[in-house]
Amino acid sequence: MLRADDPIAPISRLLPPPGTVELPVALRSQLEARVTAYADRIWEIEHKDHVADVAALVKAVDFALRHNEFYSEKEIPLAAEMLDLADGRYRFLDEEDERPWIGEKGLIIRGYRSGVDDSYQPYGLEIPEKLDLSRPVPLLVWLRGRADKATDLQFLDHCRKKSQAFGGFFKDQQEAIVLHPFGRHCVGWKHAGEIDVFEAIEAVKADYPVDSDRIILAGFSMGGAGAWHIGGHYRDRFCAIHTGAGFAETKEYNNILPENYPSDYEQTLWKVYDVPNYVRNFLNGPLLSYSGADDKQKASADLMARELAKVGHSLRHVIGAGMGHKYNEESVREIRLWLTGSWAAGRQRPAPRIEWQTPTLRYPGYDWIRFTGLEKHWENARVTAVRDDAKKEISLELSGVSAFEITASPTENLAGTSLRIGDETIVVEDPGFPVNSLSFVRPGGENGKWTWGEPSSFGKRPGVQGPIDDAFMSRFIVIAPELLPADDKAARWLDFELNHFRERWRTLMRGELPEKSADELDSDDIAEANLILWGDPATNPLIAEIAASLPVQWGVGSFTLRGETYSTSDHVPVLIFPNPLNPDRYVVLNSGLTFREGHDKTNSQQNPKLPDWAVIGLDRDPDALAPGRIVKAGFFDESWK
Repeated sequence: MLRADDPIAPISRLLPPPGTVELPVALRSQLEARVTAYADRIWEIEHKDHVADVAALVKAVDFALRHNEFYSEKEIPLAAEMLDLADGRYRFLDEEDERPWIGEKGLIIRGYRSGVDDSYQPYGLEIPEKLDLSRPVPLLVWLRGRADKATDLQFLDHCRKKSQAFGGFFKDQQEAIVLHPFGRHCVGWKHAGEIDVFEAIEAVKADYPVDSDRIILAGFSMGGAGAWHIGGHYRDRFCAIHTGAGFAETKEYNNILPENYPSDYEQTLWKVYDVPNYVRNFLNGPLLSYSGADDKQKASADLMARELAKVGHSLRHVIGAGMGHKYNEESVREIRLWLTGSWAAGRQRPAPRIEWQTPTLRYPGYDWIRFTGLEKHWENARVTAVRDDAKKEISLELSGVSAFEITASPTENLAGTSLRIGDETIVVEDPGFPVNSLSFVRPGGENGKWTWGEPSSFGKRPGVQGPIDDAFMSRFIVIAPELLPADDKAARWLDFELNHFRERWRTLMRGELPEKSADELDSDDIAEANLILWGDPATNPLIAEIAASLPVQWGVGSFTLRGETYSTSDHVPVLIFPNPLNPDRYVVLNSGLTFREGHDKTNSQQNPKLPDWAVIGLDRDPDALAPGRIVKAGFFDESWK
């Protein structure tokens, strides 16, 4: 029997592991004083461009000290070296308003400020000495492999000392900038880790003449897994994709047998990241895989080759003879020729033909076509779209889609275009001004007719489709309760879980949890951020304000969710829902990231673990696998009901 006054056992941190080296007391005190002094110094230059190039270095040292992230004696000097580099950059920014490191070539370490949580995140660059930056240049985005002990500090040190792409066999190239995103430590390039890739790309494009049509995504091991899933989800952002020795799905990679399958909803949530659910998306451009002949992870590329064959594509798969989990020089020579050819061809826009499939509106489309409604989430939706600009014709074969939009570039005019959607034909009349976008819905479901219009603002749509973890992939703010719940068990649970979320976000996602009180929120927060609300109407005034519009109803000592009533002394509701104050953003009740420390052993398990809603039973304490006993959980329908 759990007692309300028994402390909940702490959950051991797996990522990053606790450090094994203790800093000398005097040195630690000196470093901590330097970091503390930077709080005011960063504030003084916060309004200036490139403050992140200083702040990311300071944060790397700060987190290493706070979380004990030193793993060898050789790493001890790194902290002072990073702060010395920060000091030099700070003086240029503060005293001369100059940024000489922007003009440097070679290996460079930089930073940007994330729009997700306002954290400073690091990245590395390789800028070849002979690269002509007076013209648009190609970009290689290289996703690193798993390194449990490579937190900000170690990552930055690696980036400033050694070329890492393709096992070091790419270091002499002179044709492209190489970007090394951080990916929020070791989260398999998922969650905020995938957003990190695109924020880092934008940071690079702000300072260097990157050709947006010649960006290649590549990676190895954990980075190869990232290239599989990011390449499949965001195929139109890159002219080519290279995947090296990375997993592509959950079940086979982990050898999960039917008798050990998790709940139905967790199996459904595998579809967020399992790449076979997006296999047709690779038909839109060049794809090349690499595996060592003796590497067990070759099985993932073989699996994807089988999946691609089902849709008529033969995967080009370079195999390193006699190699284990690494590249060899001969294979990289072949890959480099492919890279050069892919950059030369670039990305074709507008795409004359598009194949797209997705089970979720988180990843809604490619180039000029975008799904805005699905018949049913987590079932396959797809389109084959063919465009003939000379004839002003577009033909679409759709399945599982209830609404979509076509968007032209600012210089195009879609007036006069003839659209064939299955057996239907719709002609875009000329209204006398340029038509840049078209929106269609099918109110009668798959048996209905397509008509002009947009989906309901109260339905699931791109960016507002769940599950719970989706709220942490764009800007969010946590609002803690002003009081703890009156029931001791509920108070005990909430206090533990909120603090667990704070610690987990800092250590794994490498940022401070963005928090405000309810009375500190302003109109910009409501407009721009997902609101993560903890407590209930009696303890959190913001929950009280919107309670009547939420799918959970509170009574005296109980709440009702999905038609069932639960006691508040033994249960807590968690859910994601469109914010009643701004339906274009989410509210989340009583939840942080739903994958936990027990899932960090392999990146293939760092998937969402709870769907749109759940009821947590307080008769089981939170642990490394769950926030308590999952009494019931499920998904809302396409109307959020």
